[in-house]
Amino acid sequence: MEAILSDPALVSKTSYCPSLTSYQRRQTITVNIGDLPLGSDYPIRVQSMTTVDTMDTEGSIAEVIRMVEAGCEYVRITAPSVKEAQNLENIKNGLLSRGIRVPLIADIHFTPNAAELAARIVEKVRINPGNYADRKRFEVIDYTDESYAAELERIREKFMPLVKICQEYGTAMRIGTNHGSLSDRILSRYGDTPLGMVESALEFLRICEEMNYSQIVLSMKSSNTQVMVEAYRLLVQRLDEEGLKPYPLHLGVTEAGEAEDGRIKSAVGIGTLLEDGLGDTVRVSLTEAPENEVPVARALVDRYSSRSDHAPIDPVSRLPIDPFQYNRRTTHEVNNIGGINVPRVIADYSQVLVETHEDLRSVGHFFLPVPDKWAMNDQGADYIYSGQQPIPFMLPNGLKEILDYRVWVDHPDRKNKLPLLTVQELTENGDVHNALNFVQGDIHDFNDEFLNHFDDQGKVVFVLTSSNEHAMAEMRRLFFKFLEKKILAPVVVRRTYKAQSSETLPLFAATDVGGLLVDGLGDGIWLSPGFEEVAMKDGKLKTAAEFNSIAFGVLQAARTRMSKTEYISCPSCGRTLFDLQETTAMIRKHTEHLKGLKIGIMGCIVNGPGEMADADYGYVGMGKDKIALYRGQQVVKRSVTAEKAVSELIEIIKEDGRWTEPSDN
Repeated sequence: MEAILSDPALVSKTSYCPSLTSYQRRQTITVNIGDLPLGSDYPIRVQSMTTVDTMDTEGSIAEVIRMVEAGCEYVRITAPSVKEAQNLENIKNGLLSRGIRVPLIADIHFTPNAAELAARIVEKVRINPGNYADRKRFEVIDYTDESYAAELERIREKFMPLVKICQEYGTAMRIGTNHGSLSDRILSRYGDTPLGMVESALEFLRICEEMNYSQIVLSMKSSNTQVMVEAYRLLVQRLDEEGLKPYPLHLGVTEAGEAEDGRIKSAVGIGTLLEDGLGDTVRVSLTEAPENEVPVARALVDRYSSRSDHAPIDPVSRLPIDPFQYNRRTTHEVNNIGGINVPRVIADYSQVLVETHEDLRSVGHFFLPVPDKWAMNDQGADYIYSGQQPIPFMLPNGLKEILDYRVWVDHPDRKNKLPLLTVQELTENGDVHNALNFVQGDIHDFNDEFLNHFDDQGKVVFVLTSSNEHAMAEMRRLFFKFLEKKILAPVVVRRTYKAQSSETLPLFAATDVGGLLVDGLGDGIWLSPGFEEVAMKDGKLKTAAEFNSIAFGVLQAARTRMSKTEYISCPSCGRTLFDLQETTAMIRKHTEHLKGLKIGIMGCIVNGPGEMADADYGYVGMGKDKIALYRGQQVVKRSVTAEKAVSELIEIIKEDGRWTEPSDN
């Protein structure tokens, strides 16, 4: 992992953010979008996108007003053809007549003439370089240097008129690359990679720079959080390398989905970048009403309003990981933690008196009186921390109990119970478990003095904590120290959240832990409630279930442990050909037991099959009451009626031998 940056001189050449340890926004140019400028001199803006048909003027106006009232600062509206682009003027005038001056953004995909018209009406246009005046047939084509250059010249001729119009009318532009819609030309040379995403945008950006047009925002969106994070980082590096302007960044995870899963997935991708000062506007893409997206984006953004006052963290002089490609930190395997094992989940029951088997149902373990045995679902916790209150009955095989060290020392069954020690307790006591010991501390506890004398015999798992407001960065700094000192002990990341609402808890956990996991740092997750919370038994059991669900959700969103079906569903827009929320709920109802399967649910051909690039199966609207079903990116069935589409999708999954019947647990 260290080879890419073994020379400290390379740090400046591979820098993707102002600082890895001191929070500060990346400095950008200002882009004027109506009356609301964007860039590092201004707050991080929140935006969303309408779902009503763009030709429904009054419906669009009403939806925009709801979005603005929810706190939306920019509103994007799809303009798939000239007629929708023309109607943007009616929507804009209708809003102005009601005193609404929110900047509007036209979303363009395949139609340059619609973009050129919209640029004369609204404050900003968004183009996708993968399908704006470009070709995508999902073919493998070997381009010579000459044919590649000819394609670029063709695109230049198609794109220049839009740039000139934007210059004339003072219209801003987002060049928004999507992972799933890279052109055949880009795929032929760079593959389906973050580098391909970046180069796709740079081809269009270079044309803009040649024409002295700089009112540009850039985005690198993907439904895969690892790919998304790597692409944004690489984009910033390439802008610096080529001496291009530091353009503002629009952050988003495409097709994040709905409910808690969609929020967690968005927070892993967006939050990881915000932690490092990247990002100037945020859109959270949920398969819900657009006004529901705004509070989620606002919660993510507001967390950084005073972050610069955090406790200092030692700077990084040498980056020991590759920030542009996922590699998991190499560790010893201790019991079933670390090595090639998936990251483990520790459930915190330290504030609950566990009295019966039923108390463990909250974390996925079920006792069946008949036939007198335990069962576990796909989100069964791997360990349970009971602190100072040992559980009075025998736990199921595979579930181990962790006790505070001073309780463990006096427990009669020290073989089957595991100790949690402080660094000081480990240093001062030789009486420890002969196979697995959890040692907890923060960056100050795991200091050089301790690490330089640490005798790693493959029996210790570190539990990493932080009280720093800039917690993810502080914990990452300690991971870097482990790498520098070649410490191979696995690490469980523990975060304690005090008095967090059910809305912010999954977002903060996804950012703090997910931001480490996407860089291959972390062998487990441990989420704890604050100690001042109500200690009522029922309330705590509910909290345990909530925290357990979030923990598995973070691992899934970071692509490090797949424990449930993943739905790559778009957030709907005026192009959508069916009720996305209703359809997603119906598909989920029948398939949510298919662990690890990825199903794309796309409202139209613009968002599928391209935007569900790494889905196993796809459900894509292709006309009124007509659905296309995909296996990967290949169409399997066309023009299936909506009434039969879900059952037909299930049949395809069964044909592939990937169907299992749901259990009763």
